[in-house]
Amino acid sequence: MVALPDLLVPIVLSAVLVFIASMLVHMVLPFHRSDYPKVPNEDKVMDALRALAIPPGDYMVPKANDMAHMKSPEFQARFEKGPVVMMTVMPGGPMRMGPQLFQWFVYSLVVSLFAAYVGGHTLKAGTSYLEVFRVVGAVSFCSYAMAYWPMSIWFKRAWRVTLTQTLDALIYACLTAGAFGWRWPK
Repeated sequence: MVALPDLLVPIVLSAVLVFIASMLVHMVLPFHRSDYPKVPNEDKVMDALRALAIPPGDYMVPKANDMAHMKSPEFQARFEKGPVVMMTVMPGGPMRMGPQLFQWFVYSLVVSLFAAYVGGHTLKAGTSYLEVFRVVGAVSFCSYAMAYWPMSIWFKRAWRVTLTQTLDALIYACLTAGAFGWRWPK
């Protein structure tokens, strides 16, 4: 067993590497540019939504009150007529990425912390690079990738988006596993 304090360097190092890689993946590589296509008549849609003053949050349209309402002919007709929408409304104003970038870094630290926890409890000091890579890589891949799949299964997010995010997760997992393998206590 390896204690978490002994894994502080690979925890922080892997989070920094993932943070840098994610910036490169989203700003340099082209495969995320089409994740969210532009809605037809964007200005009309924005004007219509703005007039409704919908507070920031997650919404579904149409939304059933309960299971009985969902089975009602009126609700079924509204659902069939469409459009069926699941949306997140964010506040307007200047685009500031600072809070999201900070939260992403903290999330990467948490993923690395859990990978360290599992690795530290299953591997000994002096374990080979490849064995550390395998265990830490599996834990970090699951942490970065698995939450995306239900979004396509249940909420109809495009599978192409889920698959590219899964590829991102594989990159992040390899960087995390590599940092742990390199800095694993001897």
